[in-house]
Amino acid sequence: MEEIVAWLPGLFLGVALSAGTGFRIFIPLLVSNLAAKFGLVSVSENFQWMTSNSTTIVLLVATVVEIASYYITYIDNLLDSIAMPASVVAGTLLTTQFLKIEDPMLQWGLGILAGGGVAGTIQSGTTLLRLGSTKFTGGLGNGIFSTIENILSVFISLISIWVPLIMGVFAILFVFWILRKLFKRKKKTTLQ
Repeated sequence: MEEIVAWLPGLFLGVALSAGTGFRIFIPLLVSNLAAKFGLVSVSENFQWMTSNSTTIVLLVATVVEIASYYITYIDNLLDSIAMPASVVAGTLLTTQFLKIEDPMLQWGLGILAGGGVAGTIQSGTTLLRLGSTKFTGGLGNGIFSTIENILSVFISLISIWVPLIMGVFAILFVFWILRKLFKRKKKTTLQ
């Protein structure tokens, strides 16, 4: 029981940051990288590479390119098709890096299920919103959604560093809300 309590904060931090990857993939990775570099959080030993200078530069460039790309109509929808698997991978990495568990099977299993699951679910919701926006506005409204997603990703990532327990619970509740909406939509579609 003591072992579970020891890695629970890392799990909540990872899940909360994974929620941010459902909006933008690289912002939460960059925030966690900078937070670890400045000593605000600590990563497990096998993830020390996430705090290197070269990783910071790569994540910074990737973040800028990702944010800029989402403001280009139709490219944003193309990016969403790539973002689904990428967000699951990023969510898995974010959660796994904070889990200080000796058993790699448990560490990666929790990372995949918790972090990857949260990231994938939220990314599904944002993809559907973007498709709806493209359909109803001809892509003109996508910039508004991109701005909201950028703000949410930054906000969730920064708050997650400071309040991981609350953000972890919030991320889980948000996933359940999205799943409920998706299942209601699916039921409505099958009934018609």
